[in-house]
Amino acid sequence: MTTMTEASVREFKMPDVGEGLTEAEILKWYVQVGDTVTDGQVVCEVETAKAAVELPIPYDGVVRELRFAEGTTVDVGTAIIAVDVSGGAAPEPAPAPAEEAGPKGRTPVLVGYGVAVSSTKRRPRKGPDVAVAAAAQAVQAELNGHGAAAPAAAPAPAPVKERPLAKPPVRKLAKDLGVDLTLVTPSGPDGIITREDVHAAVAPAEPVAEAPAPAAVSAPAPAPAVAVYDSARETRVPVKGVRKATAQAMIGSAFTAPHVTEFVTVDVTRTMKLVEELKQDKEFQGLRVNPLLLIAKALLVAIKRNPEVNASWDEAAQEIVLKHYVNLGIAAATPRGLIVPNIKDAQDKTLPQLSSALGELVTTAREGKTSPAAMQGGTVTITNVGVFGVDTGTPILNPGESAILAVGAIKLQPWVHKGKVKPRQVTTLALSFDHRLVDGELGSKVLADIAAILEQPKRLISWA
Repeated sequence: MTTMTEASVREFKMPDVGEGLTEAEILKWYVQVGDTVTDGQVVCEVETAKAAVELPIPYDGVVRELRFAEGTTVDVGTAIIAVDVSGGAAPEPAPAPAEEAGPKGRTPVLVGYGVAVSSTKRRPRKGPDVAVAAAAQAVQAELNGHGAAAPAAAPAPAPVKERPLAKPPVRKLAKDLGVDLTLVTPSGPDGIITREDVHAAVAPAEPVAEAPAPAAVSAPAPAPAVAVYDSARETRVPVKGVRKATAQAMIGSAFTAPHVTEFVTVDVTRTMKLVEELKQDKEFQGLRVNPLLLIAKALLVAIKRNPEVNASWDEAAQEIVLKHYVNLGIAAATPRGLIVPNIKDAQDKTLPQLSSALGELVTTAREGKTSPAAMQGGTVTITNVGVFGVDTGTPILNPGESAILAVGAIKLQPWVHKGKVKPRQVTTLALSFDHRLVDGELGSKVLADIAAILEQPKRLISWA
């Protein structure tokens, strides 16, 4: 991307908003060319592999250029907006980069509060770089002003090449192999150049193995066949952002930590009655009170009684790291994929404070504003699959955590209570844990304590 040469123009580059991430997708521009911006004003929203983040501009001025269209994935360190900071008059507004109308609102939903109904749509790529053409014309004008007189006819505009779409690893591969990406035919979705495309571009130049036949000219190696699929009956969605990061994390967790899952079915009738009573308590006025609140508190009490379960495995140092704090993760389903924000120092919170923290987590997730920091440092997690009518599951550990509790649907079921079969509110809990850290006895004690509290919630007082 050509840099604007005016001294008064400042370029704002895509920052690293996710601790080492190499790229981000521009979701939405909040300003247009000609708009006046001030230091700290949010100019766009971008999505990294961890979250959607709003970017503030660090200076005052007038927007001269938006370098990329919405829906474009941009490398960290690339200028995305140019601002005139001279204080002069605003230029005539130019059309914003092409975009396609997407869903009017994203409705990320905490697992435990309903199902998300929105979907996402990819926007078209940006067209040729206008700034490149302008710079080329400026160079020609300067040449005309020096030396020989300009010819009678104005020269044709310099041809402008569109910046090819390719991920950073593919760009590095092309650089290492000496391949010009502008000459490579892309085969990936939406015109993205793949590693196979780069290898195919150099395949003809590779030496051909000796053949037993005499001096016959060997034909170039054929390029790999482009994958074919039924576009009328199939849809391909690029794996990126949160979903890509989640997939990589789950693979790493599943094949690194030896998982064990245990189950218990428990009568939670008294817990459900307590939920209804707390809803009428003035201490909880304006707060969200539901079964998840008491389940979270039960897990925290069980950890207090069995602190060795709250740990992590340090492979490099060959040490078990015992955590004296609980950052309680709550799995949340969003249109971009599953995220797990956590409540910091949840063990120190009263029940009203825990309710407030859960409410804030829900609101932030629904607005798609969960920050990367909110998803880091978790120690244990709760995933509420019961809201989908599911009885239970075998959840995979969040990477770096020791345990995850799955909560099944709470249903009226026949249950033996005080020697008689009665309809009772019953649920099934599943606890997955890292068997390097947690043996069967410890895992069983934790799960049994959670079940005991939910069966007799007065233990929240006697065990706390």
